[in-house]
Amino acid sequence: MDSAVLANEGGRCTRGYDLVEQMEFLFVRVVRMRDFPKNSDHYVEVKVGDDLNASTLFFISPESNQVFAFEKDKIDMEVSNVLVLVKDKRLASKRPDEFLASVQFSLFDVPTRVPQESSLAPQWYRLQRPNGAHLVRGEIMLSLWMGTQEDESFPYAWCSNATMVSDDAVCYTASKVYTSPTLWYLRVNVIEAKDLDLRLNPQSSHVFVQVHLGRRCLRTRLSRSPNPLWNEDLVFVAQEPFSDTLVLSVEQGTPAKHISLGKHELPLKYVNKRLDDTDVDSRWYGLDRAITITKKTREVEFVGTLHAKISLDGAYHVMDEPIEYCSDFRPSSKELWKSSIGVLEVGIQKATGLVAMKSGDRTDAYCVAKYGPKWVRTRTAVNTLSPMWNEQHAWEVYEPFTVITIAVFDNNQLDAKSRAAGVKDVPMGKIRIRLSTLDNGKVYKHSYPLVSVQPSGVKKMGKIHLAVRFSCSFVSPLKMYESYMFPLLPKHHHVFPLSASQLHTLSHQPAHIIAQSLGRADPSLRTEVVYDMLEYRSNVWSKRKAVVNVNRIMSLIGDFVAFWKWLEDIRKWKRPIATLLFSFMCSVMILFYPNRISPLVILSLLCVVLKRYFNRPRNPCHTDAIFSGANEATLEDLKEELDTFPTQLEGEPLTRRYDRLRVVATNAQKMTDDLAIIGEKLQALVTWRDPIATTMFLLFCGVGFLVSITVPARVIIFIWITYYLRHPRLRNMFPSVVENFINRMPSKKAFVL
Repeated sequence: MDSAVLANEGGRCTRGYDLVEQMEFLFVRVVRMRDFPKNSDHYVEVKVGDDLNASTLFFISPESNQVFAFEKDKIDMEVSNVLVLVKDKRLASKRPDEFLASVQFSLFDVPTRVPQESSLAPQWYRLQRPNGAHLVRGEIMLSLWMGTQEDESFPYAWCSNATMVSDDAVCYTASKVYTSPTLWYLRVNVIEAKDLDLRLNPQSSHVFVQVHLGRRCLRTRLSRSPNPLWNEDLVFVAQEPFSDTLVLSVEQGTPAKHISLGKHELPLKYVNKRLDDTDVDSRWYGLDRAITITKKTREVEFVGTLHAKISLDGAYHVMDEPIEYCSDFRPSSKELWKSSIGVLEVGIQKATGLVAMKSGDRTDAYCVAKYGPKWVRTRTAVNTLSPMWNEQHAWEVYEPFTVITIAVFDNNQLDAKSRAAGVKDVPMGKIRIRLSTLDNGKVYKHSYPLVSVQPSGVKKMGKIHLAVRFSCSFVSPLKMYESYMFPLLPKHHHVFPLSASQLHTLSHQPAHIIAQSLGRADPSLRTEVVYDMLEYRSNVWSKRKAVVNVNRIMSLIGDFVAFWKWLEDIRKWKRPIATLLFSFMCSVMILFYPNRISPLVILSLLCVVLKRYFNRPRNPCHTDAIFSGANEATLEDLKEELDTFPTQLEGEPLTRRYDRLRVVATNAQKMTDDLAIIGEKLQALVTWRDPIATTMFLLFCGVGFLVSITVPARVIIFIWITYYLRHPRLRNMFPSVVENFINRMPSKKAFVL
């Protein structure tokens, strides 16, 4: 939702457009003409003063409705005329100054409209001839007003800085808000089949079930039995509204060559939805096969039955982003959603020092921000290396342990030849901000470097200036602390977990569906933009990322290595005074105060955390080129990283061997990444990246210090061992409180380029 909408919901007020600079515009709305000779070559031109660069041109029919926006800072107020001209296309091509009729206004008579007011009603104005006389017939409906970027007409207006863009490309420069579809997991449990009409020898062929949903296809394992039993789960991703049809087909043969024994088509709108732990009732589905009687007639015959359980599971969250920088953890079903806890507001101010992406030192940059199902695209700043967007957007927040992603792209759709050639929009860099690292109600105004990985190398593309505010005033502070104790994902992920193979199969389906859905918008959000925002290639092998993961692990164990070296120096008497002091302290503690060793360790940890409080980060973290290994990556490494999968290298043996190596390397990269995430989550307890979490850990250390003083160590160890070795019946199926707490800690993966 936009901030203006949020301000009217349940008294939850936002401070609309206070995070960006206010920009004033002259809005001219051309509605339609009447009693004017109908001619497809007529168009309307709006001119402000004598500056042609401040005029906007758009070919319209007599019934069109177009809004023009002129930046007030670019208007010469001394020349206070606004001229609306009706021209003929053929005549203007020969004599640009010629026009058929006009109407003139004074800038000083244009009213100022406050966004909360109703829209200004357009009026009919009589058109004048070039000599100043009124036309006998002919009127144009217009409205003019002064406003800001908060005006509801601004996203649809043709801004004056886009006058050089042709009329057929104007739609690609506008600011838009998109909503990705709600995704559900479709679970198809194929149990068995009976009464099949086998068409091949069962001893030399296999029987399996092939399930189709749109272009996605999954199959069960192979069976040689005439009455096969599979009991296998096949999981798809489906989108609302459920307009697709699920096709279950029993096949005989081999996966490469097979024939259909019969199929059953089931529209998804008839599939039951499962929102709780109840089991799904199984059904027998009749299999049909079409047979040809004559050339013009076909009949369907019964060829067996298929036993299956089919359900739409709405209690899961469909992962469309990597979990470390996911922006939403709500289940698919809206019935299971909790109330929002706050509002995230982002002011996309400007970019500075952008690299020229086109010939003539040109860049047509726009921003895309994604949080939850809402995508925001700013207007395209045409032909400038220092674009000023000054757009502010707001999102409702349901989970503070989420990340917003903001990226900058170069628009290559403004030229008809580029669109015809299929030229893609080029990413210029992205940043991610984790909400739990932001203080409540504090405004963070900061510039972030934009870094892009390209085949020619890693480049610094400029800086983007943002203002971010997270207001969680809709929930009590106690509830915020309590939320750290609960599982991050919905309970179905723990009660009925998906297997690793199912998660691998489902990893790319959400991105495909979202890209297709947003591609049907007008104007569309392009596929390459969606894939880049969702990190579609995040699990593809990259030597650079593998080196980064190793460096992350080495940085984690760096403190332990330093401590070990210090102990070695003590043991080898390299520092005699330190050795004597350490020996004396250890002797005193062991001989006289053995029960105080554990409290002393906790107190030391407490002091370390308090000391790091003064060095805590003051601004949200961002992608770091050095931390991402960009300086050490070679051109060959980057070409390999950006190569398609499977590779396009020539030679079948080389291709097969290279792809196998990439698969192995990808698994190794994932393992090192998981190890680094675990260590970084533990490290985050003391780094104040998440102030609430570190405060809770600080309180835990304080309580632990007091307990360790008052309770004998033997009792503590006995209680812990008894709890650890408790009977399985006394255990909970959900993760423990400690595990839930650790899972909510931030890691540095979100800052890896």
